[in-house]
Amino acid sequence: MSLRPFVLVVAPGDDIYRGYCLRQVADAYDVAVITTGPITWEGPHVVDHEIVSDIEDEAGLFAAGEALTERLPIAGVVTWAEGHLTAVARLAEHLGLATTSVESVRTCRDKAASRAAFAAHGAPSARSTAVNSLDEALSAASAIGYPVVVKPASVGGSIGVIKAETQEDLADAYAFATRGVQLHGGDNTVVLVEEYLSGEEVSVECVTYQGVTTAVAVTRKELGAEPLFEEIGHTLTADDPLLDTVAPIASAAVKATGTMNGIQHVELRLTPSGPRVIEVNARIGGDWIGWAVWRATGLSLPRIAADLAVGWAPDLTQTRQQAVAIKVLYAPASGTLAERAIAGGFTEAAGWVHGPAWLLEEGDEVLLPPAGDLDSARIGLFATHADTLDLAVARRTVTANHIAVTVKDSGPQ
Repeated sequence: MSLRPFVLVVAPGDDIYRGYCLRQVADAYDVAVITTGPITWEGPHVVDHEIVSDIEDEAGLFAAGEALTERLPIAGVVTWAEGHLTAVARLAEHLGLATTSVESVRTCRDKAASRAAFAAHGAPSARSTAVNSLDEALSAASAIGYPVVVKPASVGGSIGVIKAETQEDLADAYAFATRGVQLHGGDNTVVLVEEYLSGEEVSVECVTYQGVTTAVAVTRKELGAEPLFEEIGHTLTADDPLLDTVAPIASAAVKATGTMNGIQHVELRLTPSGPRVIEVNARIGGDWIGWAVWRATGLSLPRIAADLAVGWAPDLTQTRQQAVAIKVLYAPASGTLAERAIAGGFTEAAGWVHGPAWLLEEGDEVLLPPAGDLDSARIGLFATHADTLDLAVARRTVTANHIAVTVKDSGPQ
């Protein structure tokens, strides 16, 4: 039997988006996993596993967790899957391994509850109203003042999030947000109408241990054209001076949710009146942001998440000073993906490209928002790294110029 602690990872995800997370945890811990199907890429990194048909089926999830704890001395439970955060928090509590409350996780997952918590604790945020009908949405928007943002209360990935400039836009915006709820679920079916916050969008990557939150990095986001809020790129540098400005706001937001331990991906807008909180996500950021933190600073957020899950104080000493630029590849139009490729030998010769990782295969149908969403529109992603941000961004541009993505028209969408 290994002398390393055992960590249970629930829903480790796919190799493309979250493979680095499982690998970094497995570098320091013996890992068991709960998945919804037979293990594939996870195999070399795990020592035991259980399969459940649905992570959200509490009875099945609890039974799988109990089976693993009977076979192994599991010391902590962790997930980085947004849609399963509440279920996994309940599992950890059931197994006596919880390091933060289920209620705090629910508060993060439910954006309406988050807004109420921010207001109660003085964390600067946006005016927000939960609605259950178009009539309620129209009343809320009128009270807040246009433009407004309409979005699901508990769906991640900018799915269903849209800006309504005027009252005439609101019916379509409400339908778009409602469709996001219907297609992607969440902890509830509520839609929010919120004050539009202008300014650059960033995320603050945080570590909370015993109620004390440390901001370890700030990610600057690049968004597609409004009225949607599709994330098309990210940049992160270890020495970004903005971190000192946004860290207190992010910490206040995390504290407002009641979170005691864990990793948080806190999204903010840098408005003319100062940073204001969009939301607190109780997980490692998507789009390889956790990998970018590791590449730029040497801090492994997945390993730190495991440290926190077993009750260990995290080591937040940075060991690198680098920069990363990430690009998410979208199709140029809806249709059939005819080609997605990078010039042969370019990645190997460069030495500073991570990826590209492909999310769709040639022959797949592509559907861009607003008719589609990130699952149907994203072709892949890649990252570049360098000693300076300017060089990382320049390398990203060079890499993009070596990538071909073409789509054949498949008729009216």
